[in-house]
Amino acid sequence: MAQAFAVAAATENEAIRGTIGSTVLITGSNRGIGLEFTRQYAQRGWKVIATCRSPDKALALNALAQEFANVIIEQLDVTDHEMIDALAQKYRGTPIDILLNNAGINPSPGDQMLGSIDYDLFRTILETNTIGPMKMSEAFMEHVRASEQKKIMTLSSRMGSIELSPRFRGATGPYRVSKAGVNMAMRVVYASVGRQGVIVGIFDPGLVDTDQAKSVPLEKMPAEVSVAAMIEVIDNFNSENSGRFIQYDGEAVPW
Repeated sequence: MAQAFAVAAATENEAIRGTIGSTVLITGSNRGIGLEFTRQYAQRGWKVIATCRSPDKALALNALAQEFANVIIEQLDVTDHEMIDALAQKYRGTPIDILLNNAGINPSPGDQMLGSIDYDLFRTILETNTIGPMKMSEAFMEHVRASEQKKIMTLSSRMGSIELSPRFRGATGPYRVSKAGVNMAMRVVYASVGRQGVIVGIFDPGLVDTDQAKSVPLEKMPAEVSVAAMIEVIDNFNSENSGRFIQYDGEAVPW
């Protein structure tokens, strides 16, 4: 599957790879995968609108903005719909080639086990992981439509796969529900705007060495490896493979 992606869009990939002047908006850019996406797109010469909840505390992100003049930091909480609308209005008329829905949370597993679920936390997880990407996609749709590449890419997880759910037993139920939900949310976006040329992708980034995955006792890949692979796949996304749920290297993930 990964090879098919590369072969099917080789010409398009070569054209995009060196593009200067393209714009990407990334949520949750202050650390982990979001920070690495910011770094790699900045290195490619893209204009990066890097958002996070507390820019004043985002030391690594601010350091990137000092290094790259093409990185613009904006405050954004994806659970605050008024803030999302205000940012969309601020960038009205600005084409955004890639909207990258990266922001997400996966709190303490102890609060997510059946029998001891923290339902206030459950609501926050859904607001962040499921509703947030849907609202971002809606608010920035005209920006994406106006761009050359017209891509909405969302980070999900194979833990949101219904087919694979027996592997994970009862672990982190609310998080898994939120990721299954965002998968459907992005399928709704795809069904709504796919015929208008908007390309939608849903990613499992793999088990990445980030703060969120610290408690997982398994081997993890560096963020730069996962992100580099995802950018390669994003380059190759087109109308023929739009709407799919795939892992970082382009392999399909079961729904």
